[in-house]
Amino acid sequence: MKHITLPAGVLFLLMFTGVSHAASSTLMKQANQFFKPLPKVMESPENPITPAKVKLGKMLFYETRLSLDGTVSCEKCHMFGLYGTDGLKKSIAADCKVAPRNAPTVLNAAGQISEHWTGNMKDVEEQAGKAMSNMPGGNYTDVVAKLEHIKGYVKLFKDAFPHDKSPVSIHNIGLAIGAFERTLVTPSPFDAYLRGDEHALTQEQKEGLKTFIDTGCIQCHNGAYVGGMIYMKFGVFAPYWKYTKSKKIDKGRYELTKNKADLYVFKVPELRNVAMTSPYFHDGSVERLGDAVRIMAKVQLNKDLSKDEIKKIVSFLGSLTGTMSQYALTVPVLPQEQ
Repeated sequence: MKHITLPAGVLFLLMFTGVSHAASSTLMKQANQFFKPLPKVMESPENPITPAKVKLGKMLFYETRLSLDGTVSCEKCHMFGLYGTDGLKKSIAADCKVAPRNAPTVLNAAGQISEHWTGNMKDVEEQAGKAMSNMPGGNYTDVVAKLEHIKGYVKLFKDAFPHDKSPVSIHNIGLAIGAFERTLVTPSPFDAYLRGDEHALTQEQKEGLKTFIDTGCIQCHNGAYVGGMIYMKFGVFAPYWKYTKSKKIDKGRYELTKNKADLYVFKVPELRNVAMTSPYFHDGSVERLGDAVRIMAKVQLNKDLSKDEIKKIVSFLGSLTGTMSQYALTVPVLPQEQ
């Protein structure tokens, strides 16, 4: 048997590549212990997704006539051009009323444990159905009456809910919008990586993923949505407002439950598309993602990250920026009154 002597440089390159591949494979296996790829749609046994329901829900998502002053639609606070947010610290509702908290992204939201920062809505269907109650100057009956006088909507509701005697209802508005929102899944390079594509992430993103895991961020930000599945106190090791410089101290779920254990507790936000959804936190108090990472490490984990560590984590978070379907991005033509 002949022995082949390789040049030292080639031998070193092969050794380095082997070690790098092994380390990368280990990281991928580790990542799959904490995260999962996004589903194709976010199913609900209580609200089966049908094409007719999604079609109606998409129109209602853009429909300003659902608001009691005729100026606000779901899309106003959840613009797809801004990755399902409005880019504001706090949204502007009907009659120019300022919302109490920042509007979280609607993308990938339907798969989470609940809706809103305090989880006061159990799912997207309830949130959509009750949204009108937060709009001054009218009631649910007014909204239903508006839609019942638009022939195009009457047909759409009958198609979506063929077994209902009175298909135009607040309940069905919630089901239709919910069905549409359950299709708003944004697969990203990170999903491809979790499925085995080593080249889906850059080297810096892989280093950021490792730093994200090693720092302990995965304690709260895990699963398919990289968060959104538990409630946690904001400020475990230090009052959050000392770092966010928040003008108002929000008591979180305590305002809902009146339980002292829920003081400053919020639903852990999902991190899907987080690089595109500034400003951050429940009050939109922080503009830069790097600052948000630094603050979270300090107040939640009592860790002071270096600039390099923050940079790498921010790079990894960029791999969570996904792609919206062309259907979601296409603005629908709404039925007109006749």
